[in-house]
Amino acid sequence: MKDFNIHYKLLFFISIFCLTYISGEAQADNSDNTSEVPKYSFANTIEEQENQLKTNPLMKRLEKSRDELASDPFRPIYHYVNPEGTLNDPNGLSYWNGKWHLFYQAYPPEDPRQHWGHAISDDLVHWRDLPYAIYPGPERHVFSGATLVEEDRVIAMYHGTGVGNMVAVSSDPLLLNWEKLTGNAVIPLKNSTDDTSLPYSVFDPSIWKKGDYYYSLSAGRSETGPGGKPVRANHLFKSKDLETWEYLHEFIENDRFTLIGDDGACPYFWPIGEDKYIMNFFSHMSGGQYLLGDYDKDKDKFLVTSAGKFNHGAVSPAGVHAPSATPDGKGGVIVIFNMNPGKPTEGWNQIMTLPRRLTLLTDNELGQEPAGDLSSLHYDGQHIGRTTIPANEELVLENIQGNAMEISAEIDPKDSNLIELDVLRSPNKEEYTRIIIYKEKGFSDGLNYASEPGTARMPEDLLPLVTGDENKREGRGTRESLISIESSYSSILPDVEVRAPETAPFLLEPDENVRLRVFIDKSVVEVFVNGKQVVAMRVYPGRDDSLGVSLRSRGKEAELISLDAWQMKSIYNTSED
Repeated sequence: MKDFNIHYKLLFFISIFCLTYISGEAQADNSDNTSEVPKYSFANTIEEQENQLKTNPLMKRLEKSRDELASDPFRPIYHYVNPEGTLNDPNGLSYWNGKWHLFYQAYPPEDPRQHWGHAISDDLVHWRDLPYAIYPGPERHVFSGATLVEEDRVIAMYHGTGVGNMVAVSSDPLLLNWEKLTGNAVIPLKNSTDDTSLPYSVFDPSIWKKGDYYYSLSAGRSETGPGGKPVRANHLFKSKDLETWEYLHEFIENDRFTLIGDDGACPYFWPIGEDKYIMNFFSHMSGGQYLLGDYDKDKDKFLVTSAGKFNHGAVSPAGVHAPSATPDGKGGVIVIFNMNPGKPTEGWNQIMTLPRRLTLLTDNELGQEPAGDLSSLHYDGQHIGRTTIPANEELVLENIQGNAMEISAEIDPKDSNLIELDVLRSPNKEEYTRIIIYKEKGFSDGLNYASEPGTARMPEDLLPLVTGDENKREGRGTRESLISIESSYSSILPDVEVRAPETAPFLLEPDENVRLRVFIDKSVVEVFVNGKQVVAMRVYPGRDDSLGVSLRSRGKEAELISLDAWQMKSIYNTSED
């Protein structure tokens, strides 16, 4: 419990910092914030760097820690988990020199302030640890930020607590050496020549380039909501040289999607599709979200046309947290999130989700699929062909078992009220995690009102919903379906925190089957449905036999078209593999 309490103290500490900096009340920090973590300089050729890493003392320590933690029964084997200590936001996801780079807030044991940890991957599946990348000093902590890949270097822009938004650059093959431009904040917390309040907050920056200028968003809130309540705000800056930044204005127009009280932390603004843009961000109130729309490059404004959420409940316990995102070079965006714990675990806490590839299905509909070839981890595959799922009767899949699996299933729900897939199920159901599909049980399109006073038009496809006349039910699919993951019975352990069900909407077209990809990895379950929506949750089964899988159809029978399940290999080279 000690580590768990420390984790929540850290979360409380971070939250206080967030509120302080967003409100613009923080003062500059003049103390010596040099990190106590060993720091090494590396050569500038890949061959020399690889040789140095083989004998580097810090790398030896990280390898030893990962090996020691590998036996923890709740530590995932194919989701990225940092090698030592605790973990927070992913940062600066990018593609450089033929490799994907993931940075993240790490807490080294000898100096548990945020540093940027670092891992690389060839395929977004297999990850390899590297030494800490960016250390505190002059800032107290290295908070969240983004990267911009240029032809000859990578630029990191991040928030340094106590001083402001910082810029660091690296150009070596593995991004091991970082230099902080000016040695100080490029967007300071306070204007040195003016003590009046700033018209913007200084927090969690992102960065991109348009023409000859660099642009940056800084996270925050604005007291411009109803009754002076706070609402999400992201402040836009531009610079020619990365060192001197000019404040422009609030960046986003027409946002009627985010909630009163939201803030716009960890913003990542990138093109998606042929001519649209997406801004992924995190609200400390209501979690990860995205805005879709058009970039007016003349006015430097983002015109929002639609939006959605990445988590569908409270961030903690056991929920999805903050994003980091980068273009994939093919019209899509790769995004990854950290996930909060729901149980104390010795020596570590949070994990990363699987990376997701975001695409546009329509101008206003986001597609979400796992990124990378996860089939490279498959072994011991099992297949089930067409099978009736009887009404109100559980169908236990006797040959499908495991706690590190991928399950791919296609189901025709027919006229069933709901389809339930239970995973991590003990033989007598002392423990199980529910995945539920509610066909057409979400919101409808609503009413289209006529111009004449006192009249309104009901869309024809909605008439059966109020009249009960199934014969008139044409145009099915205008009412959203729902996917839910529910953990009330996931664990019998007394120190596992309760989490409410995570329920998300998606559009199931007429006569479209339900297609599920379910990823189970020790203490996390992620569910992708029809390439359109994702729900995820941390779970902690306490029984060694909570490995089973079952199906159930409520009300009327449904049909399993096919189901494939594979055990998953570890992505780490440890003694436990």
